[in-house]
Amino acid sequence: MHLSQRPRRIALIRHGESEANLDKSIFERVPDHAIPLTEHGREQAAKSGRLLRELFQDEPVRVYVSPYKRALQTLDALGLDDLIGLAREEPRLREQDWANYQDTADIEEQEALRDSYGHFFYRFKDGESGADVYDRVSSFLETMHRDFETPDSPRNVLLVSHGLTMRLFCMRWFHWSVKFFETLRNPDNAETRVLLRQPDFRYKLDRPFERWTTEYEPTERERSAWL
Repeated sequence: MHLSQRPRRIALIRHGESEANLDKSIFERVPDHAIPLTEHGREQAAKSGRLLRELFQDEPVRVYVSPYKRALQTLDALGLDDLIGLAREEPRLREQDWANYQDTADIEEQEALRDSYGHFFYRFKDGESGADVYDRVSSFLETMHRDFETPDSPRNVLLVSHGLTMRLFCMRWFHWSVKFFETLRNPDNAETRVLLRQPDFRYKLDRPFERWTTEYEPTERERSAWL
């Protein structure tokens, strides 16, 4: 692939506020993949869509979207249909699997265990670890790079996904350490991060992820990932 074929912008967006963000007990009666946005979540997505339109400069966009209902509804609410030539449903960008119908008390206990064990390596009893999500994100990246080589490939790419998946995508792209990943917070609902192509054809994030702890000092290479 010629370097000039690389997209100018790769935007990541977390889904808008979902009903599970307001009431975790919904996991006991509704499958995780079927949980919808709230009305506020649609408004959040619409606001982010206007900002993305400015970022993309009304140019075509290739989209990869998690098959979860809240991600698909976020994509719809962005209001970018006229820019999107292809929106591909991409299961590898789905949320981390925690369980099927979840027992709220059990999940809360496991969350506490995860905090002590480590978010990257802890595997939920009926689900995945962060490392498992990292592996499928790595597989997706191979597909995305091949897509860059297609004729007339758009110079803008948008991933509509989930908070942890966004962090792990950036971890894989920028080769961050597990220790650095463990310090990062999820973005807020409908919040974006954008990988911007630089004159040397490398990418930098428009801004870093917020951190919940400063116990680990990122390396110079890790700090160089953002503008």
